[in-house]
Amino acid sequence: MNLFEKLKAKLARPAKPEHLRRGELGERAAEKQLKAQGLKFLTRNFRSERGEIDLVFRDGECLVFVEVKTRSSEEWTRPAAAVDARKRRLLSLTGLDYLKRLHNPSVKFRFDIVEVLLAEGAVREIRHLPNAFALSKPYRYA
Repeated sequence: MNLFEKLKAKLARPAKPEHLRRGELGERAAEKQLKAQGLKFLTRNFRSERGEIDLVFRDGECLVFVEVKTRSSEEWTRPAAAVDARKRRLLSLTGLDYLKRLHNPSVKFRFDIVEVLLAEGAVREIRHLPNAFALSKPYRYA
């Protein structure tokens, strides 16, 4: 191995695991689909100390926090079923952190889920589930 090949091998980034590549593919597909539906894209992968929101959009006067679930099979359950009570709570807290960074504007917001189904590494189907869940207790008013 010559010096160039050694440097190249040392500086090369390791390949991302398959589940991360699938997740990124699903997020790109979901973003494209929601833009086509007329939502305005704001940001991707918003992180706070409490969690991450995959995509943030604006739908008219409403902020939309989007969780994307990408799967290659529905053999056991739908992708949205992975958004359990714990995940909904973390998404709620992270959404509130996003609003806090905007100085808590008086704005409507909702939590959507987008299911992305793959077949042989390509997007087969995209399902948008608007207003999939409410803000978790004790943070909601009702």
